[in-house]
Amino acid sequence: MKPHKRKHPQKLQTITIRQAEATDISQIVNLVNAYALQGTVLPRSLKSVEESLADWLVAEVDTEILGCVSLLRYSSGLVEVRSLVVRDRYHGLGIGSRLMHELLIEAKRRQIPTLFALTRKVPFFNRFGFSLTTKQMFPEKVWFDCQQCPLINNCDESAMVLHLNSEDKESIEPSKKSTD
Repeated sequence: MKPHKRKHPQKLQTITIRQAEATDISQIVNLVNAYALQGTVLPRSLKSVEESLADWLVAEVDTEILGCVSLLRYSSGLVEVRSLVVRDRYHGLGIGSRLMHELLIEAKRRQIPTLFALTRKVPFFNRFGFSLTTKQMFPEKVWFDCQQCPLINNCDESAMVLHLNSEDKESIEPSKKSTD
């Protein structure tokens, strides 16, 4: 197995987590769809990212998008964390955790009461306070996205949920049990 090429750690200190902008759309789509080809996430179109741009966060250094994540509102009380991806060569550097941390801050700012995710990365989401639940808790997701997934009959993702409490700032801090 070939080792990942990583940029110098000092350069990584300049990573910015920010709201996505129109100039980021093609990089977001290319990044997400590269992971979609591996079966990690579902693909996103230019149009779908453009229409939901206000719901995307990106990790950027020197105009390169290293990672991204988005929120998708199903109802006033239920919002999905989706398309959380980080470029392979930057795995293990905490970028996913930084994206999730900022996403949780944004969710609290928007007064979103409940977040959910379908994931194969249960320990990662556990660190942010998510707990396992059943997919049946999210019929909107199953109807909307799962119907398009090639693994619908053999899904290996776990459903996770986080109930946000605007009074509890600690719920947005990852636990220190393990690292990215």
